[in-house]
Amino acid sequence: MAEPGRPAAGHSSARALILCDVDEVVLNFIPHFEDYMGRAGLRFVSHEYRLAGNIADGDGQLLAAEALPTLLAGFFDGWCDRQTPVPGAATALASLSRHADVMFLTNLPGAHNREPRAATLRRLGMDFPLVTNSGPKGDAAATLAAGRTGPLVFIDDSPVNIRSVAATVENCILIQFIADPRFRDQAGELAEADLKTGDWSRAEAYIRQRIAS
Repeated sequence: MAEPGRPAAGHSSARALILCDVDEVVLNFIPHFEDYMGRAGLRFVSHEYRLAGNIADGDGQLLAAEALPTLLAGFFDGWCDRQTPVPGAATALASLSRHADVMFLTNLPGAHNREPRAATLRRLGMDFPLVTNSGPKGDAAATLAAGRTGPLVFIDDSPVNIRSVAATVENCILIQFIADPRFRDQAGELAEADLKTGDWSRAEAYIRQRIAS
């Protein structure tokens, strides 16, 4: 039996599978993370879509890359229940779930973060299976899609994850979703992505059209 919350082999199904990230896709992350950092005297240096080399203290001293995991772990340990939903996410996923299987595939710093994250999603009306991952998501997506004959839709904010899935799963519908408009505007275009958006109405319409064709 697979470990709870970890990728398990997919089952045979002709229904579409939607694998959806959580942070910056269905839950707002950047504004909450800015608030969390601000209480530690830290801030984003720019709206470039990266964390490493983009966080500094009040004196402009950049946060060392090796300090990022601790900073992120502190956020997920104490702040994830404060995250607000991205507008339209719950409604869109509920509507899409009538025609497709929906699962969340999210990276978390530790297994203990899974249940608080699942509880937040349930409270906000997004009670779908939650699978946790570490690192690029290509292998996890391939495992979850194994045995299925319907279309696979992968939604994520991270270029690393989108490229990983593109390289691992053939004929996957790839959507880059970035809720925060400041960072979305600065994010470069990905050749692998079929759609780049921060609007769930647009994402839902696009997914409906693609999985119906």
